[in-house]
Amino acid sequence: MTSTKEDPVIVVLQLTGGNDYFNTVIPYNEGRYYDNRPVVRYEQDQIIKVDDQLGFNYAMGPIKGLYDQGKVAVLNGIGYADSVRSHFRSMDIWHTCEPDKVGTEGWAGRVARELDPNKENVLTAINFGRGMPRALVVPGVPVAAIADLANYGVLTSIADESERLEALELFARMYSPAVGLGTVTDYLRSTGMEAMAGADIVKVAPEMYSSSVEYPNSSIAAHLKDIAQVYLADLGTRIFYTQHLSFDNHSGEMTIHPKLWQEVSEGIAAFFEDLHAHGRGDNVVMYLFSEFGRRLRDNGSGTDHGAAGAAFLIGDQIKGGMFGQYPSTKNEDLEEGDLVPNFDFRGAYTSIIEDWFGLDAKPIVNGNFEKPGFL
Repeated sequence: MTSTKEDPVIVVLQLTGGNDYFNTVIPYNEGRYYDNRPVVRYEQDQIIKVDDQLGFNYAMGPIKGLYDQGKVAVLNGIGYADSVRSHFRSMDIWHTCEPDKVGTEGWAGRVARELDPNKENVLTAINFGRGMPRALVVPGVPVAAIADLANYGVLTSIADESERLEALELFARMYSPAVGLGTVTDYLRSTGMEAMAGADIVKVAPEMYSSSVEYPNSSIAAHLKDIAQVYLADLGTRIFYTQHLSFDNHSGEMTIHPKLWQEVSEGIAAFFEDLHAHGRGDNVVMYLFSEFGRRLRDNGSGTDHGAAGAAFLIGDQIKGGMFGQYPSTKNEDLEEGDLVPNFDFRGAYTSIIEDWFGLDAKPIVNGNFEKPGFL
């Protein structure tokens, strides 16, 4: 387990919609990149070179800066066998670690349960943004859902009862088809009061916060600033979760995709600058993932759903660099026209759970998986 003076904390940043791996970590010296991307591609002089084979999307400059400091690990070829191209099902697999059946417990919720088995802190886990990701959902485990910290937008503490019921019904409609209405109802019943108590506590964070760091004007930067405020308020939160969307760029990718990565990269840079300006952050690791990559060949304007992707770990305690092999781009090695995953995503979770939090990963990720060694 990596040692820090403070309890280890994770920030999970979900790149919702299926990030285009081929245009994020780019094999710029490979002819098949240009052959498969006649339209949706970057020329060599646009790509931020990482080494003599791979480079980052030009919008990822701030992440490259952290990479050069040894604080970014890139997990190449991440995914799972027999990849599913459905957003909902694939995200469900990543959230529950159950590729062969519909899971009812999220991996991050299970971690929260292990970190605080007696529910002594109702803010052990917080989601920033609308809704509640399945990764955090475990019956009996309280999770606060904060839409906007400045406006005190907490899901289960909406003042107007009709609005609160509407929000809860939205959650139920999203997940009942997958896991059954009874499971959703039981979850809401078992966690609602705890989350309301957390809402009353977390409102102190903005009052305690002061910073000279300017965050960019984007939704993800706003969520990361909210996370920084709660983290710096020392409320005992160990798992922060948020997302940015939409990376589902079937069309207009050359405009949309770099803008998304610019927002993510600049937001992350401001977040860590903020923590360091307060003399903090040594105990924080950030994990970025997406439910799948995109098809190798572009469709003339964007890219369609694929398989293998990349994940990123960022933080002072991370052993930076490229991890794993970039999947083969040879036609004979593709699966339904897609890059084939060669590293199971549950291995990344295993490293986070065991080497960061010091917990037993097997019951959380449902098995034993190879760890990439970024911690």
